[in-house]
Amino acid sequence: FAMLARSLLSTTSRTLSRRGFAAAVNPDNGGIVTPLEDFHKSQGGKLVEFAGYSLPVLYNKDNGGVLAEHHQTRERAGLFDVSHMGQIKWHGDDCADFIEKCVVGDVKGLKPGFGLLTLITTPEGTIIDDCIVSRAKEGYIYMVVNGACKHKDMAHFNAELEKYGSKDVCMEYMEETLALTAIQGPKAAEATQTIMPSGVDLTGVDFMQGFDTELAGVPGCRITRCGYTGEDGFELSIPAGQAETVVSALMEHADVDVAGLGARDSLRLEAGLCLYGNDIDDTTNPIEAVLGWTLGGKGSRRRTEQGFVGADKFLKPEGGLMKVSRKRVGIAGMKAPARGHTELYDASGENKIGEVTSGTFSPTLKKPIAMGYVETAHAKAGTDIMVNIRGKMQPAKVEKMPFVTTNYYRAP
Repeated sequence: FAMLARSLLSTTSRTLSRRGFAAAVNPDNGGIVTPLEDFHKSQGGKLVEFAGYSLPVLYNKDNGGVLAEHHQTRERAGLFDVSHMGQIKWHGDDCADFIEKCVVGDVKGLKPGFGLLTLITTPEGTIIDDCIVSRAKEGYIYMVVNGACKHKDMAHFNAELEKYGSKDVCMEYMEETLALTAIQGPKAAEATQTIMPSGVDLTGVDFMQGFDTELAGVPGCRITRCGYTGEDGFELSIPAGQAETVVSALMEHADVDVAGLGARDSLRLEAGLCLYGNDIDDTTNPIEAVLGWTLGGKGSRRRTEQGFVGADKFLKPEGGLMKVSRKRVGIAGMKAPARGHTELYDASGENKIGEVTSGTFSPTLKKPIAMGYVETAHAKAGTDIMVNIRGKMQPAKVEKMPFVTTNYYRAP
């Protein structure tokens, strides 16, 4: 592939596209269908448009619905379709160097087979998207970006490629040729082990570790131990035409059942994870979002060397974090759920200090929880605040996140 990548550098484009067909659309919701559309219908999926795709918000069946699917994932294993996400493969000797111009994380420092959560930043130091970047043992870099952001992400990458010069780097967007599913929960590893090739033992696969493999006999797949629920689990990249074969094999396990977007949202909020467009966007920087850890600790290479787009807007020259006027926090203690844009006030109820970005009723904790931004002076856990819910002030407290203990796996 190196010869192909280098030959592309002599042309006007260094982007490969895998789509050779027009994407099908669900006529009822206008979303692009995923390779699992028929499977969702067979399971009673209530399909809605999300990030331009037709995806199940919940399943109308026995043991279905947002609450049941949430508990299914926390207690056993939930199976999600996340094929709307953008899957990108990067090739060429200079691809890690180029990616580090665009993201804040230490991509060059990744061991083969491992990945990290990182942020794509603007020249103003705000967040274009959050994404997972993995250094595949197979010789390429694998990136997964948010479905609603993938086209603007790639436009940004292409603009930066133009500035980067004639070096050995090529972006390969997989489009609809690959499905992406996530199996999450305490039984996820046991169930996934049943579809692995003989001799592959998942107990030795660490959090954020992945590799190319067969799944349920289907070649050309990739598995990564990660997810968006706070539970142990895996994201499975599968050739589109064989996606249903793999998910059907997983469904044969007694502890696996489907889960939709509704449960995915309540699960990620309990785990204190951001949703792009709600909790982070191109008006927030990593320090405000309390995501400074994605750069590494004090004295880390990315903080001291910098060199990525927008670094000077939130990092001091020596690598220290600049002070910010607001911070992302957890919020709990109110009697009713506080939805997005609900106003937050100080303990007196007189001075507005911020607003909620995400809120729900926690099925696990059986109480309302929320995430939002408050003035830095009020961001310490335990601080008393007031929440204006439908015109009535309710007392609440700033609370540490995650709200629910996470169960990310560490290999022995």
